[in-house]
Amino acid sequence: MDMTWVTGRIAVGGGIWNGENMAEVARAGVTHIIDMQIEFDDTALAEPHGIQVLWSPVDDDFQPKPEKLFWRGVEFGQAAVDEPGTKVLIHCAAGVHRAPMMALALLCSLGWNLEKAMDLMQARRPVVDFPDVYVNSVERFLQQQASSNR
Repeated sequence: MDMTWVTGRIAVGGGIWNGENMAEVARAGVTHIIDMQIEFDDTALAEPHGIQVLWSPVDDDFQPKPEKLFWRGVEFGQAAVDEPGTKVLIHCAAGVHRAPMMALALLCSLGWNLEKAMDLMQARRPVVDFPDVYVNSVERFLQQQASSNR
């Protein structure tokens, strides 16, 4: 299974696609999945393992992403990491653009500096790529999040 642990509780990866891979994800201790791929919804595969899935389908089209996309993922991810003993897998089809984009939003929402979060992901998962348009989308979300917390 294509999955890289970015922190002890947050992983980034590629598509799961089948029951055997989902079983491997479950054995790794994953309790929550943020599925960013438009290509496939993991919900039915995860159900027998008791893994909660947020299917947040988004096209990897190098276009700006709306803030509501990040709100859903970050709220789900933050609620998951607030529970003791949970682990979150954020994935898309290849684990190169969409999943790292959402992981970036989640890590920054948890207090990470944007550049340090990007460096960490690229160090742990060298295939990660951060197109400017996606980083700008995350930055817009973080600005909106900061203004709503005031």
